[in-house]
Amino acid sequence: LVSGIAYLVLTGYPQDSEDQEYVLVNNKCQCVTVTSKFVPSKENPGEEILQRNIRILVPLKARENISDPLSPLRTKFVYRMTELCKKCDPVEIELGGEIYQAQQSTSCNEPETCYTYNRDKCYTTTFPFHYRGETKNVKAVLTPASCYAD
Repeated sequence: LVSGIAYLVLTGYPQDSEDQEYVLVNNKCQCVTVTSKFVPSKENPGEEILQRNIRILVPLKARENISDPLSPLRTKFVYRMTELCKKCDPVEIELGGEIYQAQQSTSCNEPETCYTYNRDKCYTTTFPFHYRGETKNVKAVLTPASCYAD
């Protein structure tokens, strides 16, 4: 975990232009934000130490299946730093004059557990629609902004 975090510290981005706090993780699916910044040490004010802040918002009315509004409410929330910090997007690196594709995590094929809607992903659900004495199952979009281009 320490080496994964150290890698992310180098690739974090500033929260705003005036701030020296860097966002390491912004997981919209699990409502977690991890930031870091250097602050003066309490023991030695001339020295700076790295401070990490973890902000977790627990969605109280989250469903077990977020695409099914009739599923039971979720009562268990699990947060693992290794899963939050995994980087699955492959990057190109050069080794010995050759270009290779590499990714930081080995568990990228496992589905991500979502406690709320990730606004970057398209979610749909099916519901019974009753009209003129006939019932049809109709697909509905739950996150329109991410499902339609315009």
